[in-house]
Amino acid sequence: MNQTTATPALPYLQQFSLVGKIALVTGAARDIGFEIARAMAGSGAHVILNGRHEQTLASAVQTILADGGSASAMAFDVTDSAAVKQAFANIATQYGRLDILVNNAGVRHRKPLLEFSDEEIHAMLATNLLAGYTLSREAVKLMLPQRSGRLINVTSIAGKVARSGDAVYTGAKAGMTGMMRALAAEYGPRGITSNAIAPGGVATAANAQAMADPKINAHFATRTPLGRWAQPQEIAGAAVFLASPAASYVNGHVLYVDGGMSIAM
Repeated sequence: MNQTTATPALPYLQQFSLVGKIALVTGAARDIGFEIARAMAGSGAHVILNGRHEQTLASAVQTILADGGSASAMAFDVTDSAAVKQAFANIATQYGRLDILVNNAGVRHRKPLLEFSDEEIHAMLATNLLAGYTLSREAVKLMLPQRSGRLINVTSIAGKVARSGDAVYTGAKAGMTGMMRALAAEYGPRGITSNAIAPGGVATAANAQAMADPKINAHFATRTPLGRWAQPQEIAGAAVFLASPAASYVNGHVLYVDGGMSIAM
């Protein structure tokens, strides 16, 4: 039998390495975004943390640096298209490339649709959906020359299932899932994958009021097979996986990190 010499496969754990990669994580000053940034830095990437407030970002960056990671801050509003374009121009100048974009920035206001003004609807869609288009567009411009890249959208279980009093957020997250799939089809042939992470109930500042409500807490305990809220760091591993060589053939997929809520009756 003829034998050929194949290219040695990466040792298994190295398939999850992000060494040498440049990543941008939006909404990275706290909670899920921060934990994703910290996990990616811990896996070897240089992570650019985005948020609107320089002081809060600086503190988050210092935490990652103290852990031995590589990180920097880039403050801009994801809904400001001019600021987004300038940020990506700065990334191109400073780093010469971008390998990973994590669209994580989001806002949530739970109330009936009839209580929303036009301005409030537009503001939520601007952050939770429209910013994903502009950020992804600018990221793809940097990724195309290298014929590789990872677009990762942090959506929500709300993009699949709905509950009363959350229509604007739910619609935005469903829209982001649709965008992700379209980009997977559009840029997969050019070496750029597009995927989403859909968390369930996570113990974040945005959910603090819901967690303090005994009725809502009981609802999550009974609807989630694991019987609890997730901690923000429990979402980060999914992002590292989707950004890593281990996920090289994962494209157009929604990875639910929800304790089983989406499959339970």
